[in-house]
Amino acid sequence: MDESGGSGQPRSGTDESTERRPDRTAPATDPTRPDPTPSDTAHADPEPESGTQGSAGTDGAGDTGNGSADRPEVRDTTAPEAPRPTSTPAEPGTEESAASGAHEPRRPHPDAPTPHDHQATPHLDRTLAHSGTTKGRPPQRPKDPRGGLLMGRPFGVPVYVAPSWFLVAALITWVFGGQLDRVLPELGAARYLVSLFFAVAFYASVLVHELAHTVAALRFKLPVRRIQLQFFGGVSEIEKEAETPGREFVLAFVGPLLSLVLSGVFYGAMQFVEPGTVPGVLLAGLMISNLIVAAFNLLPGLPLDGGRMLRAVVWKITGRPMSGTVAAAWIGRALAVSVLVGLPWLTQSGALGSDAVDNVGMDTVMDALLAAILAAIIWTGAGNSLRMARLREHLPELRARNLTRRAVPVETDTPLSEALRRANAAGARALVVVDADGNPLSLVREAAIVGVPEHRRPWVPVSGVAHDLTDGMRVSAELSGEELLDALRAAPATEYLVVEETGEIYGVLSAADVERAFVKAMARPN
Repeated sequence: MDESGGSGQPRSGTDESTERRPDRTAPATDPTRPDPTPSDTAHADPEPESGTQGSAGTDGAGDTGNGSADRPEVRDTTAPEAPRPTSTPAEPGTEESAASGAHEPRRPHPDAPTPHDHQATPHLDRTLAHSGTTKGRPPQRPKDPRGGLLMGRPFGVPVYVAPSWFLVAALITWVFGGQLDRVLPELGAARYLVSLFFAVAFYASVLVHELAHTVAALRFKLPVRRIQLQFFGGVSEIEKEAETPGREFVLAFVGPLLSLVLSGVFYGAMQFVEPGTVPGVLLAGLMISNLIVAAFNLLPGLPLDGGRMLRAVVWKITGRPMSGTVAAAWIGRALAVSVLVGLPWLTQSGALGSDAVDNVGMDTVMDALLAAILAAIIWTGAGNSLRMARLREHLPELRARNLTRRAVPVETDTPLSEALRRANAAGARALVVVDADGNPLSLVREAAIVGVPEHRRPWVPVSGVAHDLTDGMRVSAELSGEELLDALRAAPATEYLVVEETGEIYGVLSAADVERAFVKAMARPN
């Protein structure tokens, strides 16, 4: 992320004493002079686009950079329509009073970044006229608010059963019921109750597999959002990455290890029952199914556990987690193709055993359908692993200090039109309402400004369009990466006050700016 450029250079006619005051804002440009062009600054900062929605996946067009930087005059109020070609000269003495009023409110930090990627001193009123519909929010992780049917909270982690589980449970009941009809024909229709019990017991084994991952993650102080049982197994949603390759390896290995242990337990229990009975058939089925789960998850490709183990090994060798992710993800994609082509061939050719087709109870079409679904899950999971790794690699580039907008402090009774004029003169893009001692009270909302008609702005105080500051709306200028996103998610808002460690105002952080930087980080190649 580029550092902010030195926009807002002093012009002739600027109050010299204002320039030397330690707590000054950005040097004010003469509002009767032409605006500087983009060449006046070294860098640029995107402005809110028209109609941009506040989600991490939007990066709309329609910004205000076209033709606004070279307009000959600055208007001191905002009109919803396009700016008129005529100019409104600043009133005598207003600029000086803006810089050195009767009260001396605490000024934003003199090094607060200036807007990038567009004009050097963009007009706050024009920007808001085009971006007032923006409802910026911190980028959110994709999530299902319910996740299915809540079954409990072992170790404090919610366990959900997704709707797709009922489909696979019905499929297992049908398939295993057909097998029971050949092994235990005397059961009759009761075989489907036994098959349903097997389906539930099998997914209980899958839950134990996922709980192994969860316990290991909690042991390493990694937060687990939830466990979800769904079609073709389960997933533990661990929100952070392991800090070392060794921990990553252990975190991945404990799941297949528990499945192997369960398979051994069921095998041991088989020694105490008759082979041709219902308990014997159930135990044999659970032993084989857990053995298959363990073997399948040990395959060395993401998103399988074996892929994470391979990633940890490559990470240890190369020292770069991204290298391990790339290697394991591409092997995972190769596995997806192998499953798509190889699984139907193996089942139909008898390579899995002479009774392979009969035991599974699927014809060629069913084989191909299940293989396609399984291959799609593996391929998609490998791609998601790559995207998440790329995001984690670029997250440190999201720094509050770089994304912060320059702000102008105004007192509560300042007319909105005057506040906008001061912001334009200072090359700022945000307004902070302060008390007589310069302590911040609230932030002026962009959307609220656009809702005030132009002719009413001289009579509306800034306090009328401001949102009171809460503790969550104050963020440190030192925050970056995942810490910054976590802070913004903890207190959703459209604007945040950015402060130095000393408590001094640094500027205002717009959630819409964070969204755009988040999307750019996701789209940037490694």
